[in-house]
Amino acid sequence: MIKTRDADSHTKEKIFMAASEIFEEKGHSGARMQEIADRAGINKALLHYYFRSKDQLFKAVFVVLMKKMFAKIISIMKEDMTFKEKIKKFLDEHIEFMIKNPKLPLFLLSEISQNPEFSESISETVRLRDLKTMLYEQHAKELKGYGIKKSDMSQLMVTIVSFSVFPMAAYGMISVLMPEFRERKKFNEYMRERKEFASGLLFAALKNRKK
Repeated sequence: MIKTRDADSHTKEKIFMAASEIFEEKGHSGARMQEIADRAGINKALLHYYFRSKDQLFKAVFVVLMKKMFAKIISIMKEDMTFKEKIKKFLDEHIEFMIKNPKLPLFLLSEISQNPEFSESISETVRLRDLKTMLYEQHAKELKGYGIKKSDMSQLMVTIVSFSVFPMAAYGMISVLMPEFRERKKFNEYMRERKEFASGLLFAALKNRKK
């Protein structure tokens, strides 16, 4: 029984890894179950034994990838440090995460726009609304010092996340408009420089906002 469970777990892991790669490369509409089975090293019948349809497999992969995308935000925002320290750490770690997973931002944004029901399936798990409230309550004094009200938190959080997510999702456009970044290595260097630039820009803007 234990060996059977281990075999099932190993097979599911192979399927999940193969499906993640192919969905990120081709999206939901472009992926094929046969291609996923081939990359996982199994036959298509076995793939359908574990996941009856492409939609079911995609939803399972999408939920995990979405949680992966937000995991850094949630864990850092819960740490015991000042708001400024949290933002600097978030930009540092999240940009590194994006560099290691360059296809993930565009994949998630594209699939959410085409299939909003997939993101709805994890809204209660991620619970960004609760995180927004918690963040304000933890740092109310500091945020008020910058002129930030509780009602401003949605604007602030979207602004912060966009510093790391937007350039990665828009890499194709950026590499055309700025040919010096067509080489991925140079673009990654640019993103690492963005850590300090983005946090400096944000807090300079917040400092100026309270005047």
